[in-house]
Amino acid sequence: MAERMALTGLLDQLDGADSGDKIHLQDIIDNFASRGFGPLLVLPALIALLPTGAIPGVPTLCGLFIATVASQLVLGKRTPWLPRRLRERGFSHQRFHQAVARVRPWTQRFDRLLKPRLQALTSPLVRRLVAALAALLALSMIPLELLPFAAAIPALAIALLGLGLAADDGLLIVIGLAVVAFGAFAIWRWLLP
Repeated sequence: MAERMALTGLLDQLDGADSGDKIHLQDIIDNFASRGFGPLLVLPALIALLPTGAIPGVPTLCGLFIATVASQLVLGKRTPWLPRRLRERGFSHQRFHQAVARVRPWTQRFDRLLKPRLQALTSPLVRRLVAALAALLALSMIPLELLPFAAAIPALAIALLGLGLAADDGLLIVIGLAVVAFGAFAIWRWLLP
């Protein structure tokens, strides 16, 4: 990994992008495609996880974005792309800016924890398996948007998995998998009392 992955830096870079009143999904590709697929999974997951995720339609947009990008990683694509209708969608730059300002103290603390470890869990095969799981989780965000903040569980898992890929941090991948297991167990308990 050439440069150290920093969650705060990713959010600040997207927030500082000259995209006008609206941040389009294509802006995420334009700003982060050169850094690999990890940030392209992390940023939309965080957008769905932050207060911006409470805006109707945002979790669905983020889920479609993640599913599209993660599927391309599974297929071994080198550069991601979005269909025209998806790349033109977006959300309020001002609301994103406010959310980033609120979470910055937390992301700065989290950045200190990111480091390469358990790198056997960041091999090319594991990356594809993680991407396949991320695509499935992203698709689950679409119906979960109907329940207030329910899409936050798969969004959190995807953010952790994406950060693990971006930072070559296998421990984060393990934690992301634990969030998936916890979410699945909670849904199972809720459906079958």
